Order: sequence, then C-alpha cells, then structure tokens
Amino acid sequence: MKRNIAILGSTGSIGTQALDVVREHQDQFEIYALTANNNAELLIKQAKEFLPEVVVIANEDKYKLVKDALQALPIKVWTGSDSIAQVVESEPINIVLTAMVGYSGLKPTINAIKVGKAIALANKETLVVAGELITALAIENKVPILPVDSEHSAIFQCLTGERSPIEKILLTASGGPFRNHTKEQLQKVTKKEALKHPNWDMGAKVTIDSASLMNKGLEMIEAKWLFEVNPDQIEVVVHPQSIIHSMVQFEDSSIIAQLGLPDMHLPIQYALAYPNRLKSSFERLDFFKLKSMTFEKPDTDRFRNLAFAFEAARTRGNMACIMNAANEIAVSAFLQDKVGFLEMSDVIEKTMQKTCFVHTPTYEDYVQTDMEARHIALEFIK
Repeated sequence: MKRNIAILGSTGSIGTQALDVVREHQDQFEIYALTANNNAELLIKQAKEFLPEVVVIANEDKYKLVKDALQALPIKVWTGSDSIAQVVESEPINIVLTAMVGYSGLKPTINAIKVGKAIALANKETLVVAGELITALAIENKVPILPVDSEHSAIFQCLTGERSPIEKILLTASGGPFRNHTKEQLQKVTKKEALKHPNWDMGAKVTIDSASLMNKGLEMIEAKWLFEVNPDQIEVVVHPQSIIHSMVQFEDSSIIAQLGLPDMHLPIQYALAYPNRLKSSFERLDFFKLKSMTFEKPDTDRFRNLAFAFEAARTRGNMACIMNAANEIAVSAFLQDKVGFLEMSDVIEKTMQKTCFVHTPTYEDYVQTDMEARHIALEFIK
C-alpha cells in the first residue's frame, strides 16, 4: 500500500529533493498535501505534476494566484499558517515531512503528532525550541519521529538493531566555508561568501547557520532529544569532506559510522520508507576516489554559536527557544546587510542574557518566549 505524504515546505531544498524521491518511487508514495510559504510559482508547478488533494500557500497575498492557476484541477487550495497546521490532521495522511524553516514548523508538528501521524523531521528547530514537549507528545501518542538531517539519519541508522547504551555520539560537521578564517577575516565576511557552502546545497538560512556553526549547535540539541543523551555525550567533530555523516561510540569502545556522498536524497528516502531500504539511482561512494578524510576539533572561540548551543542545552528550560529566536533574527539581519558575520553571535549572546528564563515551560511559554526574544534581538540590531 502506498504511503500518503504531506510535505510542509515543498518548495525548499528538502521539499524539492523529497519530491525527487517520490518521483523515483511512485509505486511507494502518494502526495496528499504540499505547502509553501511564498514560492507560489513553484508550488503551482509541483501541484500540477503530483496532483495532491490539498495545497497550502502560507502567504495570503498569493492565494488568488495559486487558486486561479489550479482551478481546473481537483485540488483544494488553502491559505495561511493556520491552514498548514490544519492540513496535517487530514485522515489519509500517513507521514508528515516537516521541511519548513525555523520556528514556524513547531505548531504543525505538534498537531500532526497529536493525531498520530509519523513525523519525518527535517525542521530541527522544532526539537531545539520545544524538545521536552515534542518528545513527551510523541511517546504519549506512540508516534515515531524519523530524522531527516543527514547527521541524525546517520546516527539513527547506526543504532538500528542495537540494544547497547550509547557512550558517545560523534556529530560530524563540515566546518563551513570559513573554518580556516581568523577572527579578523571573519569580521569582513560578506553575505555572498557565506552563502557558498563547500559541500551541501541548502537554503539561505541553513547555509548561514552552517557557516557560523549554529547549525551544528542546533543539531546537537536535536540529537540530545532524539537519542536521549545529555550534551556531554555529544562531541562535534569537524570533518571537511562530509563523507562520514556521524558516528556512535558504544560502551565496549566500538564506533559505528554511516558513510555516503553529501546528498540529502538518501536520508530523506530512508525516513519516508523506514523500516525498509528502497533501491535507488543515487551515486555510489567510491573509496578509491577518496583522497583523504580528516578530522578537527571545532573552535568555539571563533565560532561562539556552538558554545551558546551547548550552554542552552545544559541550561534547559526555554533557553534553547531564546537562542533559536535570536539566531533567526540575527541571520535575517545578516542577509539584509544590517549586521556583520561576527555580530550575529553578539546579538544571540545578549538576547540569551536578557530574555526571561522559564525553568519548566508550557507551549504557551514557548510562544511568549519566542516573541520576547525576537523583540529583544531586534532592539540590539537597531
């Protein structure tokens, strides 16, 4: 039987690659819903090809454009962020791929879990912001959370069939385009330079996060919740070639690693098809073409965001929510040339110090925290 999929963020990097996977395995998957924030033109094109039951354009100004373009087809067209949170509750959906960027993915993910949908999680901010709440809901509703990030997929694959406790997770990082830059050089980094990742093709926000190592910090917090470990059991290893996607060390000293070329199609397909592995046309890794694989310690003096993430994970409460909100504002400001590359870390640090801390937050606390932290971060930018 085919799996009905809802893709939240179908026009982004993960969403478009997920549709590549569906295209290759039309006997396995059916698209029930597609959602996008602003890219109405690509959403229309995807809807015409995959003929989902529902499409949602979050930007209400573009609703008429999408509605008119699809009026001759048997496709429901909805609009607004509330509609995205609503569509995931549709009965036929088996699995929800959350590929939205940032905090916006939290509410739809919660709604999907509450009605028992399997979650293919590509929106790391969901667990960063509200990991305790999300994991508790998933357990309560017996919902699997299947990681889509290449690093978390790698860890998940390393743990499949294992019964032994984890001693340590070795979370690999490419180091981004500036891993050899001095602080003085980092002060002069431009937006254009930061958007050129050496290995991965990603959206703008994730690419900037990768360059600042915030992405690895967010992934560390996500790993903490996904695999039930504490931050001191996670070690970030800079591996510039991005061939080893992550590793797990066990109590007997054994280390299991998952390797592959830097391509997101594989972790997406693994999550959508789990527990099965589907045959693919993906390029294979040729060890005889590998010149070398190297490993380094991350420098948290130059890349302070990674240190902030470990601090937030150890502090718990709403601190990671504060950090994430400040980072989203800082990255947006950097992309608009309002702050420099290193100034993003200044904004995050000051916001973490000033925003009200809540030790045991509810969902409403997370919503309030996100609003407060964004306001404070904007004040520092002004």
